[in-house]
Amino acid sequence: MKKFALILMAAVVLLSLGCGKKKQLTLYTWDEMFPQEILQGFEKETGIQINYINFDTDETMLTRLQTAKGSDYDLIIADDYIIELAIAEGLVQKIDKSKIANFRNINPVYQKQFYDPADEYTVPYGAGVQTIVYDPQRVKINITGYADLWNPSLVNSVGIIGNFRVINGMALKVLGQSYNTNDLGAIRAAGERLRTLAPNIRLIRDDNLEDELISGEISAAVMYTSQVTMAKMAKPELQVVFPKEGIGFGIMAGFIPAKAPNPDAAYAFLNYILDAERGARCFEFLGYYSTYSASDALIDPEFKEALTLPAGFNIDMEMIGNISPGAEEEHNLIWTEFRSAAGQ
Repeated sequence: MKKFALILMAAVVLLSLGCGKKKQLTLYTWDEMFPQEILQGFEKETGIQINYINFDTDETMLTRLQTAKGSDYDLIIADDYIIELAIAEGLVQKIDKSKIANFRNINPVYQKQFYDPADEYTVPYGAGVQTIVYDPQRVKINITGYADLWNPSLVNSVGIIGNFRVINGMALKVLGQSYNTNDLGAIRAAGERLRTLAPNIRLIRDDNLEDELISGEISAAVMYTSQVTMAKMAKPELQVVFPKEGIGFGIMAGFIPAKAPNPDAAYAFLNYILDAERGARCFEFLGYYSTYSASDALIDPEFKEALTLPAGFNIDMEMIGNISPGAEEEHNLIWTEFRSAAGQ
């Protein structure tokens, strides 16, 4: 009888522990995508703990999601082109908008894009363009487009991000081609043009490239929107150029994997950050264009110019999308050769 009582007591304890187990949101994205106060505020308000897991590249994310067969993660935030692939492979579930009351706060400009044309799977979280930024006190020419980066006066003074589609695409745009061409001849011609830029390259780095522009290590750079934001805030005299040849436009978005363990936690988090005030704080921290119309008016004036689309900006500028395997392979070869020629 005593033994039975002990077993019963143990069962009650285990049951109570199970009932008391906190819900968890497994969030998979890049590092430093949200202010700490937003993450802590969500946990405090909902009682849902955030298990924040980072990836380094979109490709790493997709590989792990494929291995997990659409499970393991509750919410993923990644780039547009990789989301298109994940949707095509059946790794993403459709969004139930009735569970996201703040869905109305999204700027429709960032919806129904190539990766989610029917607006069924994703919630945009930040957008950006690749722009040129330069120090007019150290650059002798007036830079208006990508082609100006080849100017001999910029020898060993240019920094670029490490995204090969953006940088190879820069050469394609100089030659009047599409970022997304599958014409191998056009891609090779752009590669030859890109290699002639090597003497002007001082640095190829994807993270914190703005630090080198601020410090004077480089005098001009091709950077992401978030880096441009940080650079301009630290050094207002820097000049920002939207290249006349055209630019690539990209959107980050959140999606719920097909077999997410706790999709309700994902819905709760999406609705939380879609709040107008919280969204404004997120975009100030993130440094990308605000994708929530409701947040635009609440962004601090210090950030507002950098985080909202400039007047007259053409949202239809080309988005960098997926291309054929052969074209992708050619780009990889060009990028390897270019980095070697640039000593990087």
